[in-house]
Amino acid sequence: MNITEIKRIIQDQEKEKDKILKEEKIIKRDLDVKSLKKFIEHPNVLAILGIRRCGKSVLSWFLMENKKYGYINFDDEAFYGAEAKDLNTILKAFYELYGNIDFFIFDEIQNIDGWELFANRLRRTKKIIVTGSNSQLLSGELATYLTGRHIDFILFPFSFKEFCIFNKIDVEKSAKSYDTETSAIMENALSEYIEKGGLPESYKYGKQVIKSTFGDIVKKDISKRYNIRSRVIEGLAKHLVTNFSNEISYNKLKNVLSIKKIQTIKNYVRYFEEAYLVFVLERFSYKLKQQTIAPKKIYCIDTGIINSISFRFTENFGRLFENIVCVELFRRKSYIQSDIEIYYWKNAQQEEVDFVIKELKVKQLIQVCYDLSDKETKEREVKALIKGSVELRCKDLLVITNDYEKEEKIGGKKISYIPLWKWLLKN
Repeated sequence: MNITEIKRIIQDQEKEKDKILKEEKIIKRDLDVKSLKKFIEHPNVLAILGIRRCGKSVLSWFLMENKKYGYINFDDEAFYGAEAKDLNTILKAFYELYGNIDFFIFDEIQNIDGWELFANRLRRTKKIIVTGSNSQLLSGELATYLTGRHIDFILFPFSFKEFCIFNKIDVEKSAKSYDTETSAIMENALSEYIEKGGLPESYKYGKQVIKSTFGDIVKKDISKRYNIRSRVIEGLAKHLVTNFSNEISYNKLKNVLSIKKIQTIKNYVRYFEEAYLVFVLERFSYKLKQQTIAPKKIYCIDTGIINSISFRFTENFGRLFENIVCVELFRRKSYIQSDIEIYYWKNAQQEEVDFVIKELKVKQLIQVCYDLSDKETKEREVKALIKGSVELRCKDLLVITNDYEKEEKIGGKKISYIPLWKWLLKN
């Protein structure tokens, strides 16, 4: 690539960035920005990872606020075929355009093979943020060259709280309120959030951008990256997403897709995890072998994606509630409590607890039940929760509901009930 062409690309992207910051409705994310800024005060590389179009670029711009920095996005057709040797030319183009600069943002730099050596050399004298839509960004050679010198942060689509802020709903007031009007407003907002999801661009462009994001993950992040037939990988992607909040079996998936080796299916599912499309939850067991061979549960990163390719969302509200809780738990793990582990639990009688939260020991059990008005449903859900409490020796029992809020003592166990919208607004 010649330096004149690179300068044009840099300036075009700079204009696009400035236009977005000036004209688009942008909110600052509900996370600890101060801590993230500290990571670029030292000779580290800060890697912001997450699903495509979740806002990684905008967050990186905010982290560089009031700083003179160079920005370039490698997820641009102009860089098709670019090589590691072109990175020095790009660096020279920045210096010729802006003079000496100490901060750089490289969007989707993993598209350039061999970029790790360049980043390792540059970070010794400069502060660098890289973004990527695949967790493999931090594997292989990067881990070798940047051992102890990179910080990774996983950014999620908008939380419900961020969705409310975007729509100018007073979340601080709502979180402390118990009146009927506030509850109705928040339940309506939650219903809209579940339908639309949390990908920021979807609020402007609708389902089309969600379908485009899904297609890019299938084609660019998986099919093209790993040289897999797009028909096979798209079929698996749709199967995983439409089976959200359900157990999956690698053996059954193998048969559904007519794939010979079970390891191949495991690899394919892992690729979708690495692209942040899905989460795979292990069944909790004190025996590692049992945990490994038990069926997994699958969840999708965004309910907007589910609703764009799955059934009518009103028919799956209970499962969507559970999916929302799972994503929020992983969001809190990334933003606040990196040391927690998240599982589900099921006994031999097929009684199930949706989420087991573990630190050094099991800290909390969470059951998600959209509608507790049916007596049999409530009894079934609570019975499983109490059995899980006894077996896992956990006293913190929570049931997340649609509109039921109370504390009860059942079988000598204290159980807290809270509406989903209120739980989502908790810090």
